[in-house]
Amino acid sequence: MTDHTPVGAQPSIPWRRLVFFGVLFLALTGVGLYLVYDQFAGRSVTFDWRLLNISTLLSVAALLVVYFAADGLRLHYTLKALGHSLRFRVIYRLVFINIFISNVTPMATGGGFAQVWYLQRHGVPIGRATAATTIRTVLAVVFIFSLTPVFLLTLPALQNQPILDQISVALSLFIVIYLGFFAVVLLRTRWLIPPLSGAIALLRRLHLISSKRHRTWQFKARREMLRFSFSFGHYLRGPRLSVLLSVVFTAVFLISLFSFPALLIYHLGYNVEYLTSLGLLVVTTFVMYFSPTPGASGISEGIFGSFFRDILTGNHLLLVIVGWRLLTIYLGMLVGLVIFQKELVRIQKDG
Repeated sequence: MTDHTPVGAQPSIPWRRLVFFGVLFLALTGVGLYLVYDQFAGRSVTFDWRLLNISTLLSVAALLVVYFAADGLRLHYTLKALGHSLRFRVIYRLVFINIFISNVTPMATGGGFAQVWYLQRHGVPIGRATAATTIRTVLAVVFIFSLTPVFLLTLPALQNQPILDQISVALSLFIVIYLGFFAVVLLRTRWLIPPLSGAIALLRRLHLISSKRHRTWQFKARREMLRFSFSFGHYLRGPRLSVLLSVVFTAVFLISLFSFPALLIYHLGYNVEYLTSLGLLVVTTFVMYFSPTPGASGISEGIFGSFFRDILTGNHLLLVIVGWRLLTIYLGMLVGLVIFQKELVRIQKDG
């Protein structure tokens, strides 16, 4: 995630690509919702006014506050463990920018670059910024990837799921590869320097970059990888309270994220065990990590519909899916879009 844009300079924003993926996100979301409507909901959908009761709105609003607050605090304490402290206003702008960018790029690839660029603009070195965003991601991955096999093996609602029967071997392989990759990234970062240098050298041999750029990229790649390695060690040796709170708020963030469907289902009058809803969302989120579509659009709706079709009636299934995605994704994306636009305007004025 090396950024060659000088601090304070305006980055080159691939607007056409963002617009394309944004439209693709909307189109695939529509396709996913239609497939749920056609295959799992019995072509039935009815709005239930209980979702607009004052008790429902207050409980949803409270959970939203916890959800967004924990998302910001987990990054805040990760940065503090690395020796950096930014204003909360800066942290929460980044939270929403990340939600927007990561959901309009395939497999959330743009979110990491956006976070590093934003943190760099606010005085965090690239290596430290990369470490902070990677550690924040890894903490969430460890929770989700550790819980997924447990729920797959023990949760009755996941037994005899046709879709899981078809991809169970692939899921197991993905767990091992994903956790192995992050273990190397965090614990043996130096192992990545030779293949990275080889990739840059290949670009030079193919005449895709100049000799000067080849030398520059080789130097910066090695420098930032070593900085990243040092930063992760710094995180582990950082203030124990900051390290602990970064883990705690990651857990709070994930629990709140997984609780939205359970809250909606409860207010619709269903008697569903919280652990069942939580487990289904953990596995759904796990599958979403490997979705090649922007924001897991289309796939997330389909997986959710498949898992919850035996729990919810057809007229409520689509309603809960839209409510879940609205609260956890769409709302944050809209806020992130506005903040991102304002940040770019501010950059232009400063420039």
